[in-house]
Amino acid sequence: MPTARRAHDCLINVHFGDTAQPEWMFRVKDDYFKKDDSIFGKWELSKVIDEMDANGVERAIITANINNPKGSPYDFVEARPDRFALTAGGLDLLRPMPTLRKLESFVKDHPVAFASVGPSFWGDGMYPPSDAVYYPLYVKCCELDLPLALNTGLPGPPIPGEAQNPIHLDRVCVRFPELKLCMMHGADPWWDTAIRLMIKYKNLHLMTSAWAPKYLPEALLHYMRSRGKTKIIFASDAPVLSITRTIGEAMQLDLPDDIRDNYLYANAQSLFFDRLAPPSSAGSTPSTP
Repeated sequence: MPTARRAHDCLINVHFGDTAQPEWMFRVKDDYFKKDDSIFGKWELSKVIDEMDANGVERAIITANINNPKGSPYDFVEARPDRFALTAGGLDLLRPMPTLRKLESFVKDHPVAFASVGPSFWGDGMYPPSDAVYYPLYVKCCELDLPLALNTGLPGPPIPGEAQNPIHLDRVCVRFPELKLCMMHGADPWWDTAIRLMIKYKNLHLMTSAWAPKYLPEALLHYMRSRGKTKIIFASDAPVLSITRTIGEAMQLDLPDDIRDNYLYANAQSLFFDRLAPPSSAGSTPSTP
């Protein structure tokens, strides 16, 4: 059996209950994830902390929008800065200068683990990451030493997915070797392309958010056990997939304990958390179970 675990969950969504969800979220909830409307309910901080503690999760990264700096994500971080950090999403790449000024201010004012963009979720999915419209963001992330996570793989919602083919990151990594880049939400059906790119570029990583670990392809697990020991990062995308389920399935993967620890904890610590100020709170971080 695997030894005791420690983990970071690098993507959770505590904001679903704050506002009405777009129509496509209900479609993906029904058609793709087969969930009921409870995933759009309000999150209670104490229950999230309890679930994190029960599964050895030291810190979690909460999705946030730089254009709406209020609501549950900020309440969670303010209450427990030792347990939570934020993403910086909602970036309007067609208005680069005001967006980048807002991003820089957001990073200054909040504990931001990474910026995030879903290529299929803006601009009608017309702009792949190799498009020059992204270049100002790449430069700013390099200047700020801020990791950037980009959705890869066909999206679950019924929207165009071509822009999320990881092959578009080939040119990005060539031109921006300083950029700390992470593919987010896996890479299905282009896992082999994603793996080959990670072998090719040392600055490229992959996060398994929104993927049940038991369904991860053997090619990825082999890569984790071999050349990709430091490249693959755990995330649940809760409540789409629960923290409890994804941690439990990760513990059952055919991985050596040191590789499992890299996946669940150490790789995220290196890429996302080491650059942040040490967490502090009246509360204490739990010991590893």
